[in-house]
This record gives sequence, C-alpha cells and structure tokens, in this order.
Amino acid sequence: MEQNRNQTPRANRVHIGFFGRRNAGKSSLINAVAGQTISVVSPVCGTTTDTVEKAMELLPIGAVVLIDTPGLDDTGTLGELRVQQAKRAFSHTDLAVLVIDASTGMTEADHTILQQLEQQQIPVLQVWNKCDIADNVPETGIAASARTGQGIQMLKEQLGKLYQQHAEKQPPSSLFGSLLRPEDVVLLVTPIDESAPKGRMILPQVQAIREILDQTAVCLVTQPEQLAHTLSLLKQPPRLVVTDSQAFGQVKALVPEEILLTSFSILFARYKGVLAPAMQAAQTLETLPENSRILISEGCTHHRQCNDIGTVKLPRWITTHTGKQFSFSFSSGNSFPEDLTPYRLVVHCGGCMLNQREMETRAARAAAQGIPYTNYGVLIAYLNGILERSLTFLKALENTE
Repeated sequence: MEQNRNQTPRANRVHIGFFGRRNAGKSSLINAVAGQTISVVSPVCGTTTDTVEKAMELLPIGAVVLIDTPGLDDTGTLGELRVQQAKRAFSHTDLAVLVIDASTGMTEADHTILQQLEQQQIPVLQVWNKCDIADNVPETGIAASARTGQGIQMLKEQLGKLYQQHAEKQPPSSLFGSLLRPEDVVLLVTPIDESAPKGRMILPQVQAIREILDQTAVCLVTQPEQLAHTLSLLKQPPRLVVTDSQAFGQVKALVPEEILLTSFSILFARYKGVLAPAMQAAQTLETLPENSRILISEGCTHHRQCNDIGTVKLPRWITTHTGKQFSFSFSSGNSFPEDLTPYRLVVHCGGCMLNQREMETRAARAAAQGIPYTNYGVLIAYLNGILERSLTFLKALENTE
C-alpha cells in the first residue's frame, strides 16, 4: 500500500457508513458532511450502484472513512446485487448513519434497515434528511437538509459524541500493550526479498516502528542474514524480537530461548482481537482429511509475486508438514466468502489493511459456521514448532498489566 507519511492508515480510521432507502439523500448528505463531492447526486433512484469510500479528517473525530452505499430497498436482479454490496459494508462500519427521507417519513423499509444495523451491533444515528420540505421530525432523530446545510454541523457533533461513547466501551488496543518500558530494545527482522515492496516498508513494520518510538523504547531493524551480527553488537539482549512470519524458521535458530520472540502477524492477530481462535485453529491442521478444502485469504489486493506467501509458500509448507494433498482456494480484498461451509480451515493474513471490526466479523462468521479460523503468523509458527514460544510475550505482557 502506498501511504503518505502524514496519513493515518485506513485500517486505523473510524469507518462511518451512510445507509438508507434509495433517493433518501445519502449521497447528498455525505457530500455535505465531507464538504466536497464524494458521490454522484441525481434525483433518479438507484444512482449509487456501488459503495464509495473516502478517507478524510472529520472533526471532532479525526481520521475517518466515509462510506456511501446503494439503497437497501433496491429491487430486481441488479438491485439485489446492489443491496448485497451495501450490506457488505456492515462488516467494516464502526458508526452508522441511517438516512431517512423526512418528506415521506419513516417507512417499513427504514425500520428494517435500522433493525439490521442494530443486529450487527453497530451504533446508529437517525438523520431525517430533506427537513427543509417536511415537518414533524421526531426527537430521536437529527433534522438535516443536505440542500440548505441545516443540521450538518449538529450531525458532525453527534457523530463525535457517538464515537466517544463507542470508544469508551472498547479496551485500549495497541501492538505492544504495556510490554515495553523506556529504553527497552526491540529488534525487528524484516526480509528484503522479491516479495518486499520496492523502496518502502509494509504497514505492520511501519506501525510497529512508530509504536516502539511512541513508547520511548529503542527500535532496531535488520534482515535475517544480518540478525546474528546485530545480536552480537548488543551489550544487553533485546526485550523482544519481532520477525516477518516467512523468516520464522531462520530466526528461531538464532534468537536465544530467553529472548521473547514473536511475529508481526501474531501481534496483529492480538491487536485485531482474533488471536485466541487462531491459536486453536492452527492445531486442527493435523486432523484434516486428505483433499480437504482450505481457504487462504488476504485483506488487501496486490500483484502476486512468483513466490507469493499466500498462494505459493503457505500451500507448500502445509503440504510438506502434513504429507497430505489439500485443495486450496484463495480470496483477497472484500471477496471474503459469506458461506464458509465448503472449507475445513480458513487461514487469514494479519489484516493490517482491515479495521478491527472487519477482522472480528470474519472470525465470527467462521465461528458461527463451525470453521476453524487461523492466521498466517500463528500457523507458520505452529508449522515451525515454535507457536508456544512465539506467544510467551503474552505472559510477559500479563505481568506488566
């Protein structure tokens, strides 16, 4: 992912979805909130045919992604596809704005949409758009007009309050928690090979570096080939070594047992709230029957390299470890399947490009369908026989909290 150094990563932004019936004014309202044209506006029903997302700064929240969606009351074959597209946005929406056409009032379709959002446990604001041509907006909603600008500032303020209420209920989330103390040394092992992006570092590495510096610890970065030499230069052992999952086998042989060792992917599994099921699911690999279907899923879309970890290395490592032949399927980006029952195991990437809600939704979907769900780092650690060691930082973390 190309990332301006002054930008907040999309996965760490608050995702705000605008939902409602066709022609309720969702696109007009989102343009008014953003202060710029994000979506095409037309009086014709069904103008928005796909979700449109815009990353921006929105006070008083800060870094957000605004999501415009097709009408959830669309009909017909194409309309049903648009509805499915809008509902996919539920999985990564942190806050929802239900846009109601004040000129027609709240309909049965609006009640259904509200119920669907509440079932997904998404905090919702009801906004009655077109209030300049209607009366009797209920006290439970915000009277607004995208055309005149009435109520737009109130909507922003209420979104800020809703976000604060939501954030207060969430546990503090960071890659390292309270593990690091000032002056602790953290050594990051980052291979620069054919799969590394040219001229830049991947998001997990960048986020780790920033968090280490924010906690006034010391960050060192090396490649696997220089790891032994780097360790020899240190007068005291590092507090923690974090490696790219692909280098686990090489790194484990060089890092003494008394030094905490884990991977970027395992840190992200904890950060995204999916570590516990990932640990359990990795061990189910041993019991999978021959020819079982395994889904390997990535949260981002990128050009596949000749030795790609998801489509090449993981299938090879799994086959070598088990001595069995499996049927591998692959997904990326937003194409994570709704129906996971054809699969016996899901192996997901660390999810650095997906927000926490999306990762939790995917893990919960697998759990609801009885499908074991693990991630790259956890599975690779298991395949290398060091899963238990790579989780020892959790015990150290517990001792600091």
